[in-house]
Amino acid sequence: MSLKEIRKFTAVQLAEKIKQKEVSVLEALQATLEQINQVEASLNSYVTVEAEGAMQQAAEVQKKIDSGELQSPLAGVPVAIKDNMCTEGLLTTCSSKILENFVPTYTAEAVLNLRQAGAVILGKTNMDEFAMGSTTETSAFGITRNPWNLEHVPGGSSGGSCAAVAAQECFYALGSDTGGSIRQPSSFCGVTGLKPTYGTVSRYGLIAYGSSLDQIGPVAKDVTDCAAILEAITSYDKKDSTSLNRRDTDFTSALKRDVTGMKIGIPRDYFGEGLEKEIKEAVLAAAKTLEKQGAIVEEFDLSLAEYAIPAYYVIACAEASSNLARFDGVKYGYRSKEYEGLHHMYKKSRSQGFGPEVKRRIMLGSFVLSSGYYDAYYLKALRTKALIKQAFDQAFEVYDVILGPAAPTTAPVIGKSLQDPLKMYLGDIYTVSVNLAGLPGISVPCGLDGKGLPIGLQLIGDCFQEKKIIQAAYTFEQTRERQLSPVAENGEAGLKRQPREQEEKV
Repeated sequence: MSLKEIRKFTAVQLAEKIKQKEVSVLEALQATLEQINQVEASLNSYVTVEAEGAMQQAAEVQKKIDSGELQSPLAGVPVAIKDNMCTEGLLTTCSSKILENFVPTYTAEAVLNLRQAGAVILGKTNMDEFAMGSTTETSAFGITRNPWNLEHVPGGSSGGSCAAVAAQECFYALGSDTGGSIRQPSSFCGVTGLKPTYGTVSRYGLIAYGSSLDQIGPVAKDVTDCAAILEAITSYDKKDSTSLNRRDTDFTSALKRDVTGMKIGIPRDYFGEGLEKEIKEAVLAAAKTLEKQGAIVEEFDLSLAEYAIPAYYVIACAEASSNLARFDGVKYGYRSKEYEGLHHMYKKSRSQGFGPEVKRRIMLGSFVLSSGYYDAYYLKALRTKALIKQAFDQAFEVYDVILGPAAPTTAPVIGKSLQDPLKMYLGDIYTVSVNLAGLPGISVPCGLDGKGLPIGLQLIGDCFQEKKIIQAAYTFEQTRERQLSPVAENGEAGLKRQPREQEEKV
């Protein structure tokens, strides 16, 4: 079997081939390393690739599989980890200059769970600095490009993870989602991304952005992979005070092609001004497909949707200003070479170490927490958050699943979003309310626009109802063929492929 053929397998399919001894763990690793060598210079999906360490892991995992010690549905499959999850002995930068030399002494719980399942860790993926951004353009290590069209962004902040999966530089990846940072780049890159209920996956070892919003989740080629990965990384963790002790974690049991009688609600608020016509048509066509499969689809009004963005950015930036106060140049990370006294060292280290978007959010967060503005902004945002949760609770009394777009546009051209930060913030309009309410959400590909860029369908469930959105997403996915990015389809040749609108003119 050729390395190109191996790369086309999903994670679950590959693990089965490894178990059947049709593919070795080393061959699976070589397949991804070959692709990384070919396309990484153009895509910049990774901050760190640890080929030597991955080779050692592959040998160890192969022995355990051969002896029958490892029976996991992911055993032997190479994975990439977003660079805001601590990995012992492996550089963890959050794509920031302030952590450019930080090597943790411990590993994030979610990553440990993957290791126990027999995953082979390839390296750490690029991201928006400290997960602050929607395009993966704010990274201190350069922008990541979209494998569907190199002139476009992959989304963010988990853009490196999603681009790596879409380009077959790994079989799946872990991302983190604070306001849509798994679902939105999954939509832009034509892959599947799942954000679980808040507290389902331990946040221990995840470098915090907004502690009440952050959640780790899988990015993969299909819904089956996402269900298997979520099953592997879900665990109760005493080291995380927000961790939940759940028993209903057999997520793969929801992989059924059956939505008969399932009630699906479509919020009218999600289909108004600002949504591109092609996305609206693709998402409503997906709703029709689910209706043909037996679901009951209805439109409804989801109140307070317009307040989600301001509430989210007030709360997230307030928490970020607090969480990022620890990066001061004293214990670890970047320290300015020239300074006079302790306070001057703090100022210079932080001003030189943080990028413009991170500074903007720290300043906004410090402002809304300051005396005189705390009640007017931060407390009001917390009340709005509670009201948004109530609105979803009322919706889920009627509907099993809420259906809508993952983003109002397809992937924008590189450089366009950073010109107007407010416009970039508004790009999160369909995803942030899910984090504010602590709900699970999944993005699955549902078509391409006229430029050949992917469109994502978002399915939202009530708290602890991941199985419902997995079942709905799986049912929809079974009606379509999986489409590969030009880079996944043609490797190095795909990097030079013209955008489709130019091909048509030719």
